Amino acid sequence: MNTAGMAERTAESTPHLNDTIFNQLLPERLDNTHRGHKLALWLFALILLMRMAMSLNSILNGRYVASSADGIPLETYMPTAAQTAVSLFALLGLSNLMICLVCGLVLARYRSAVPLMFTLLLLQYLGGRLIVHYLPIVRTGTPPGLYVNLSLLVLMIIGLALSLRSHGKLRREDL
Repeated sequence: MNTAGMAERTAESTPHLNDTIFNQLLPERLDNTHRGHKLALWLFALILLMRMAMSLNSILNGRYVASSADGIPLETYMPTAAQTAVSLFALLGLSNLMICLVCGLVLARYRSAVPLMFTLLLLQYLGGRLIVHYLPIVRTGTPPGLYVNLSLLVLMIIGLALSLRSHGKLRREDL
């Protein structure tokens, strides 16, 4: 067999790295088989618990979270404007809680979708940062919520990378 024929056969039989990542992000079947590194599941659970706590705290203690964790000077707002901001915080907390419930379902029953959920959580975070960049929120000082969100961002990136990592080591020809 000539060299061109061998190269063609190898290209057909070896899955491409991009195809593998795409198939991991959007699996054909949703099942409880996690194909990535086991640590990704633990990071996913940690992120899920942290986000659930943050969501519930925004719903139940919105005024405190907005003024302390996010540094929004509610005391300088008119009472109706402050109430509106607190209500919007609670609504955002509810939206995030619904996403957390879907993430919990994925963790409990559909683990093959963990990479997809990491991607959606990252897109939600980055989309929020983009919105705040173009529609900035007036804040006082450097709120501590910034550091919590940055640590969640790092955990999501690491978790996504680990969830896309296959059990075996990548072979040189897969690259």
